[in-house]
Amino acid sequence: MSQDIDHLRGIIARLRAPGGCPWDREQTQSTLAPSLIEEAYEVVDAIERAHASDLEEELGDLLINILMQAEIASEKNGFTIDSIARNASEKLVRRHPHVFGESSAQTSEAVLTQWEEIKQAERKSKGLDQTPGSSLLDGVARAFPALVRAQKIQKKAAKVGFDWERAGEVVAKIREEVTEVEIELSELEKSGTKERLAEELGDLLFAVVNLSRFLSIDAESALHAATKKFEKRFCDMERTLPQGREFKDLTVAEMNDLWDKAKSREVKN
Repeated sequence: MSQDIDHLRGIIARLRAPGGCPWDREQTQSTLAPSLIEEAYEVVDAIERAHASDLEEELGDLLINILMQAEIASEKNGFTIDSIARNASEKLVRRHPHVFGESSAQTSEAVLTQWEEIKQAERKSKGLDQTPGSSLLDGVARAFPALVRAQKIQKKAAKVGFDWERAGEVVAKIREEVTEVEIELSELEKSGTKERLAEELGDLLFAVVNLSRFLSIDAESALHAATKKFEKRFCDMERTLPQGREFKDLTVAEMNDLWDKAKSREVKN
């Protein structure tokens, strides 16, 4: 490891040591988990904004979290940052036999297929696919965002043939789920509870993710882009409010007019 990383490791060890920082000493792997996810998202945000200095800083924050996790583990005679790096190196070499071995993979698709085959062989060698109660859907982290996890689960099912044959079939399923949502909406006044409605909305979202996955479109990225587009148009609406008017005072017709104008300006640009 470089001197800079060793220096950072030393700082973290000092913060965790007796007489160090009370807050850092109180942290556990579980308490630090939320910030680990948060820092990862901030890294992605810096990448999307193409802001190099922010990206460097956010990657540093993520590295601090990783080193902190390793330091806590090492205090319990568990793994260390060195064992993490060693295992990662071995995995990369093992899963790239077309670079470090005799295998051949000339395209990205071939590389991904080979990667999955090696992963499955690794799971089998560890006995993970023979554990009582194990499933073909195992291995998808529960901490993933819902859209990501849904798409990964669907991909695993599709690999063993449990999939649609045509995109049109998925669209028909989406229409079916919309109808069921509408039925539950009409029942809402009678029942007064949203449990069934929430379930049907979940089914609808799952079906939409299925269409994205079937078409090889990343659902998380697609929704992120749609949210970004909405945000841009809404901010445009705010900037073009009639003089002396507040957004909350606008009629629905006026809001729709501002929205249409924002869309029009977007197309022109």
